[in-house]
Amino acid sequence: MKSILAYGDSNTWGLIPGTYPDLKRYDEEIRWTRRLEKKLEDVRIIEEGLCGRTTVFEDALRPGRRGVSMLSAVAESHAPFDGAIIMLGTNDCKTVYGATAHTIGRGLELCLRVLERYLTPEKILVVSPILLGEEVWRPEKDPEFDLKSIETSKGLKAVYREVARRHGTAFLAASDYVGPDPEDDEHLNEEGHRILAEVLKKAIEENFTECFYEELVKKKAI
Repeated sequence: MKSILAYGDSNTWGLIPGTYPDLKRYDEEIRWTRRLEKKLEDVRIIEEGLCGRTTVFEDALRPGRRGVSMLSAVAESHAPFDGAIIMLGTNDCKTVYGATAHTIGRGLELCLRVLERYLTPEKILVVSPILLGEEVWRPEKDPEFDLKSIETSKGLKAVYREVARRHGTAFLAASDYVGPDPEDDEHLNEEGHRILAEVLKKAIEENFTECFYEELVKKKAI
Protein backbone atom coordinates (compact mmCIF):
# COMPACT_ATOMS: atom_id res chain seq x y z
CA MET A 1 0.00 0.00 0.00
CA LYS A 2 1.21 3.49 -0.88
CA SER A 3 1.00 6.40 1.57
CA ILE A 4 0.64 10.16 1.16
CA LEU A 5 1.51 12.62 3.93
CA ALA A 6 -1.10 15.41 4.19
CA TYR A 7 0.60 18.30 6.01
CA GLY A 8 -1.55 21.31 6.82
CA ASP A 9 -3.45 23.41 9.31
CA SER A 10 -7.02 23.44 10.66
CA ASN A 11 -8.51 22.87 7.21
CA THR A 12 -6.54 19.62 7.04
CA TRP A 13 -7.35 18.76 10.65
CA GLY A 14 -11.04 19.30 9.92
CA LEU A 15 -12.14 22.11 12.22
CA ILE A 16 -15.89 22.72 12.09
CA PRO A 17 -16.56 26.36 11.09
CA GLY A 18 -17.45 28.62 13.98
CA THR A 19 -16.21 26.30 16.74
CA TYR A 20 -12.92 28.03 17.57
CA PRO A 21 -11.64 28.10 20.32
CA ASP A 22 -13.49 24.92 21.30
CA LEU A 23 -11.85 23.14 18.32
CA LYS A 24 -14.63 20.81 17.30
CA ARG A 25 -13.58 18.44 14.51
CA TYR A 26 -15.50 16.86 11.67
CA ASP A 27 -15.84 13.10 11.87
CA GLU A 28 -13.60 10.98 9.67
CA GLU A 29 -16.24 10.43 7.02
CA ILE A 30 -16.47 14.21 6.49
CA ARG A 31 -12.81 15.28 6.40
CA TRP A 32 -11.25 15.64 2.94
CA THR A 33 -8.29 13.52 4.01
CA ARG A 34 -10.39 10.43 4.72
CA ARG A 35 -12.70 11.08 1.77
CA LEU A 36 -9.62 11.20 -0.47
CA GLU A 37 -8.29 7.98 1.00
CA LYS A 38 -11.54 6.21 0.16
CA LYS A 39 -11.35 7.45 -3.43
CA LEU A 40 -7.82 6.16 -4.01
CA GLU A 41 -7.19 2.45 -4.25
CA ASP A 42 -4.43 1.04 -2.04
CA VAL A 43 -3.38 4.49 -0.78
CA ARG A 44 -3.30 5.59 2.86
CA ILE A 45 -3.55 9.29 3.70
CA ILE A 46 -1.43 10.23 6.71
CA GLU A 47 -3.36 13.01 8.47
CA GLU A 48 -1.01 15.68 9.82
CA GLY A 49 -3.18 18.75 10.27
CA LEU A 50 -2.74 21.14 13.19
CA CYS A 51 -4.84 24.19 14.06
CA GLY A 52 -2.84 27.40 13.82
CA ARG A 53 0.07 25.88 11.89
CA THR A 54 2.08 28.30 9.74
CA THR A 55 4.95 27.81 7.32
CA VAL A 56 7.70 29.46 9.40
CA PHE A 57 6.10 31.74 11.99
CA GLU A 58 5.94 30.77 15.66
CA ASP A 59 2.75 31.60 17.53
CA ALA A 60 3.72 33.07 20.89
CA LEU A 61 0.34 32.06 22.36
CA ARG A 62 0.31 28.52 20.95
CA PRO A 63 3.79 26.98 20.73
CA GLY A 64 4.60 24.30 18.20
CA ARG A 65 2.80 25.86 15.24
CA ARG A 66 5.91 26.65 13.15
CA GLY A 67 5.42 24.20 10.31
CA VAL A 68 8.98 23.98 9.05
CA SER A 69 10.29 23.15 12.52
CA MET A 70 7.81 20.30 13.06
CA LEU A 71 8.01 18.90 9.55
CA SER A 72 11.36 17.16 9.96
CA ALA A 73 10.13 15.17 12.96
CA VAL A 74 6.77 14.45 11.33
CA ALA A 75 8.39 13.24 8.12
CA GLU A 76 10.91 11.09 9.96
CA SER A 77 8.15 9.63 12.10
CA HIS A 78 6.10 8.54 9.08
CA ALA A 79 8.96 7.64 6.73
CA PRO A 80 9.00 6.03 4.32
CA PHE A 81 6.02 7.55 2.53
CA ASP A 82 5.36 7.79 -1.18
CA GLY A 83 3.93 11.26 -1.69
CA ALA A 84 3.02 14.47 0.10
CA ILE A 85 0.33 17.16 -0.02
CA ILE A 86 1.23 20.43 1.68
CA MET A 87 -1.45 23.08 2.26
CA LEU A 88 -0.33 25.91 4.54
CA GLY A 89 -0.44 29.71 4.48
CA THR A 90 -3.78 30.80 5.91
CA ASN A 91 -2.43 31.35 9.42
CA ASP A 92 0.62 33.14 8.03
CA CYS A 93 -1.81 35.89 6.98
CA LYS A 94 -2.58 36.81 10.60
CA THR A 95 -2.04 40.44 11.55
CA VAL A 96 0.61 39.63 14.15
CA TYR A 97 3.02 38.26 11.54
CA GLY A 98 2.70 41.17 9.10
CA ALA A 99 3.80 38.90 6.26
CA THR A 100 3.38 39.50 2.55
CA ALA A 101 2.39 36.75 0.13
CA HIS A 102 5.99 36.75 -1.10
CA THR A 103 7.33 36.16 2.41
CA ILE A 104 4.84 33.36 2.99
CA GLY A 105 5.98 31.80 -0.27
CA ARG A 106 9.56 31.81 0.99
CA GLY A 107 8.34 29.99 4.10
CA LEU A 108 6.67 27.41 1.89
CA GLU A 109 9.98 26.87 0.09
CA LEU A 110 11.71 26.05 3.38
CA CYS A 111 9.04 23.42 4.03
CA LEU A 112 9.54 21.97 0.55
CA ARG A 113 13.27 21.63 1.16
CA VAL A 114 12.47 19.44 4.15
CA LEU A 115 10.07 17.27 2.14
CA GLU A 116 12.62 16.97 -0.65
CA ARG A 117 14.88 15.05 1.72
CA TYR A 118 12.29 12.28 1.61
CA LEU A 119 10.67 12.63 -1.81
CA THR A 120 11.51 13.70 -5.33
CA PRO A 121 9.66 16.92 -6.27
CA GLU A 122 7.23 15.23 -8.67
CA LYS A 123 5.79 13.30 -5.72
CA ILE A 124 4.86 16.52 -3.88
CA LEU A 125 1.61 18.43 -4.41
CA VAL A 126 1.66 22.08 -3.33
CA VAL A 127 -1.84 23.37 -2.56
CA SER A 128 -2.46 27.07 -2.11
CA PRO A 129 -5.20 27.45 0.53
CA ILE A 130 -8.74 28.74 0.29
CA LEU A 131 -9.22 32.49 0.52
CA LEU A 132 -10.18 34.22 3.73
CA GLY A 133 -13.74 35.56 3.66
CA GLU A 134 -14.35 39.29 3.48
CA GLU A 135 -15.62 39.48 7.07
CA VAL A 136 -13.20 37.09 8.78
CA TRP A 137 -11.81 39.96 10.88
CA ARG A 138 -15.06 40.55 12.77
CA PRO A 139 -14.90 39.97 16.58
CA GLU A 140 -17.39 37.09 16.41
CA LYS A 141 -15.26 35.35 13.75
CA ASP A 142 -11.45 35.62 13.93
CA PRO A 143 -10.05 39.05 14.86
CA GLU A 144 -6.52 37.69 14.53
CA PHE A 145 -6.99 38.66 10.88
CA ASP A 146 -7.65 42.09 9.39
CA LEU A 147 -8.49 43.53 5.97
CA LYS A 148 -4.86 43.31 4.87
CA SER A 149 -4.89 39.61 5.77
CA ILE A 150 -7.68 39.06 3.25
CA GLU A 151 -5.68 40.71 0.48
CA THR A 152 -2.58 38.72 1.42
CA SER A 153 -4.51 35.47 1.17
CA LYS A 154 -5.56 36.44 -2.36
CA GLY A 155 -1.91 36.73 -3.37
CA LEU A 156 -0.89 33.23 -2.28
CA LYS A 157 -2.14 31.42 -5.40
CA ALA A 158 0.24 33.17 -7.80
CA VAL A 159 3.17 32.99 -5.41
CA TYR A 160 2.68 29.29 -4.65
CA ARG A 161 2.29 28.44 -8.33
CA GLU A 162 5.68 30.02 -9.01
CA VAL A 163 7.29 28.25 -6.04
CA ALA A 164 5.92 24.93 -7.29
CA ARG A 165 7.25 25.65 -10.79
CA ARG A 166 10.73 26.38 -9.49
CA HIS A 167 10.82 23.24 -7.38
CA GLY A 168 9.23 21.02 -10.00
CA THR A 169 6.28 19.98 -7.82
CA ALA A 170 2.63 19.62 -8.78
CA PHE A 171 0.34 22.54 -7.93
CA LEU A 172 -3.33 23.03 -7.12
CA ALA A 173 -5.17 26.17 -6.01
CA ALA A 174 -7.86 25.12 -3.54
CA SER A 175 -9.43 28.56 -3.91
CA ASP A 176 -10.33 27.73 -7.52
CA TYR A 177 -12.81 25.15 -6.25
CA VAL A 178 -13.84 25.86 -2.66
CA GLY A 179 -14.15 28.71 -0.17
CA PRO A 180 -14.76 29.24 3.55
CA ASP A 181 -18.09 28.77 5.24
CA PRO A 182 -19.72 32.17 6.07
CA GLU A 183 -20.03 31.03 9.68
CA ASP A 184 -16.41 32.04 10.25
CA ASP A 185 -15.06 33.00 6.78
CA GLU A 186 -12.04 30.79 7.42
CA HIS A 187 -12.85 27.06 7.38
CA LEU A 188 -14.26 24.52 4.95
CA ASN A 189 -17.75 23.19 5.55
CA GLU A 190 -18.88 19.64 4.77
CA GLU A 191 -19.48 20.40 1.10
CA GLY A 192 -16.06 22.04 0.87
CA HIS A 193 -14.38 18.94 2.22
CA ARG A 194 -16.27 16.81 -0.30
CA ILE A 195 -15.30 18.97 -3.26
CA LEU A 196 -11.66 19.31 -2.18
CA ALA A 197 -11.34 15.53 -1.92
CA GLU A 198 -12.65 15.22 -5.48
CA VAL A 199 -10.23 17.73 -6.98
CA LEU A 200 -7.28 16.36 -5.03
CA LYS A 201 -8.02 12.87 -6.32
CA LYS A 202 -7.89 14.18 -9.86
CA ALA A 203 -4.71 16.15 -9.17
CA ILE A 204 -2.97 13.10 -7.75
CA GLU A 205 -3.99 10.94 -10.68
CA GLU A 206 -2.85 13.56 -13.20
CA ASN A 207 0.37 14.78 -11.59
CA PHE A 208 2.01 12.11 -9.47
CA THR A 209 4.51 10.10 -11.43
CA GLU A 210 3.80 6.61 -12.70
CA CYS A 211 6.45 5.22 -10.35
CA PHE A 212 4.19 6.32 -7.46
CA TYR A 213 0.95 5.43 -9.14
CA GLU A 214 1.95 2.42 -11.21
CA GLU A 215 -0.16 -0.07 -9.25
CA LEU A 216 -3.29 2.01 -9.79
CA VAL A 217 -2.42 2.66 -13.43
CA LYS A 218 -2.05 -1.07 -14.00
CA LYS A 219 -5.39 -1.78 -12.31
CA LYS A 220 -7.17 0.74 -14.53
CA ALA A 221 -5.62 -0.83 -17.62
CA ILE A 222 -6.98 -4.30 -16.78
